[in-house]
Amino acid sequence: MRLLLALLLPFSVFFTIGRPFAGLLRLLLQITLIGWVPAAIWAVYALSQYKTDQKIKEALGGR
Repeated sequence: MRLLLALLLPFSVFFTIGRPFAGLLRLLLQITLIGWVPAAIWAVYALSQYKTDQKIKEALGGR
């Protein structure tokens, strides 16, 4: 679901992963049509980093 949000509304993904200031910056970037593609790419990248961080926390939490 977040991946779909990252493609359609890139700024909203940053609010769901707890990075509101980055979300506001992406919103400003997304307002321009030219900035939509970089904002979407950035959102997908940030989402993949968030998932990786969650897996690492889960793996280290089991010790």
